[in-house]
Amino acid sequence: MLSRAAVVARNICKNYPIYERPQDRLKQMLMRGKRKYYREFVALRNINLSIEKGSSLGILGRNGAGKSTLLQIICGTVAPTSGSVEVNGRVGALLELGTGFNPEFTGRENIYLNGAILGLSKRELSERYDSIVEFADIGDFIEQPVKTYSSGMFIRLAFAVAINIDPEILVIDEALSVGDVQFQAKCFRKFEELRKNNKTIIFVTHSPDQIVRHCTRAIIIESGEIVEDGDPKYISNRYLDMMFGIKKETVSLAESTAYSGKAVETYYSTAAEGDNLPSRPGYNKLEYRWGNKEAEIIDFVISTPTQRCTNHFSSNDTLTMDLTCIFHRKVERPIYALTIKTPDGITVYGTNSRDCNHPPEISPKDAGETVTIRFCLKPRLVTGHYLISLGVVKEANGEIIPLDRRYDVIEIYATNEGKAFGFIDLDMQIEEIGYEAAHKAL
Repeated sequence: MLSRAAVVARNICKNYPIYERPQDRLKQMLMRGKRKYYREFVALRNINLSIEKGSSLGILGRNGAGKSTLLQIICGTVAPTSGSVEVNGRVGALLELGTGFNPEFTGRENIYLNGAILGLSKRELSERYDSIVEFADIGDFIEQPVKTYSSGMFIRLAFAVAINIDPEILVIDEALSVGDVQFQAKCFRKFEELRKNNKTIIFVTHSPDQIVRHCTRAIIIESGEIVEDGDPKYISNRYLDMMFGIKKETVSLAESTAYSGKAVETYYSTAAEGDNLPSRPGYNKLEYRWGNKEAEIIDFVISTPTQRCTNHFSSNDTLTMDLTCIFHRKVERPIYALTIKTPDGITVYGTNSRDCNHPPEISPKDAGETVTIRFCLKPRLVTGHYLISLGVVKEANGEIIPLDRRYDVIEIYATNEGKAFGFIDLDMQIEEIGYEAAHKAL
């Protein structure tokens, strides 16, 4: 029976010896293990992971968490200290800059070198050479030594090779972050093509939006361990928690997620008694909520010129969105935020009271004080459903500390009389002015 798994990691551990002094390395060699002259750094600890064929796994984590080490073990460039990994299919990998390339060789020579390392014959590479060069799009630099390339040019060539070896498993380790925007878009289109062809993608990034948009599953690695595994949207939110230093247990998130089917009360059980949001139009009981509870968001009301308290509106309406918070502790510098996203988690627009075009005067708030903040905007959204996320944070010693964040708390529906597509209606005006008139001004 054929395995449904593209990759299976079983109890993977990876330790590295750390020597305080160069001579300690020599002593260790001479003592042949009778005494340890080093301390061990644990890069990975008991990793168990099964990745289904045709899936797209996104990996998030801080720098040094062990993400790259795991990918190197999957690709076979690093051996685990203990445990085993089973890989079913040809792997195309784009790891750290320089892997599999000789800087003294030209781009052309490196295509054949890297392709040979990945298991292709010279004839197979010759058949794919034109496709590789076309995708890389680095012009005459293909005949120049790779050491003369910019990091962006190098990534173009390396990615072009990786996808043109007909990989069954494509592994990408943060490398696309150095490419230009146009090339990134080109790469992500290729991702979608590979997914449609039932290829497996393993993708490391620091961008939660990329995880939500391009992955079917996501994990977070922290200190060498998988600490979260699940829906990309939930995992992206948990990653943001970690980046702000919020531990799961401090806000009772251990047994709940906005995407597990459990309601918000399960993990934010001490919400303020006056919380009106559950009674508002469009309230999403599967919201994702977290914060240190120094303040709580207790109401949110959307109004149009003709209707108060609604979640349906025209994109041409001027909206007021009233956010109400109650403070449980004194907060010197509160910041209020609002984000609009698509149902699949792509950010359409976001702003806050500190960084908006016309920042208001925000005064310190005392314990027990309730405040309402009004956001005024003309949404310009294309017809469709969207989700609103709300937040109140504080700024202290240069850090942002979440007090209460309610992600995807309100579903809204915008109608637009135009036929624009995408997310935003830019109110574009189109007219025919004639060739002569257009070029006269030039």
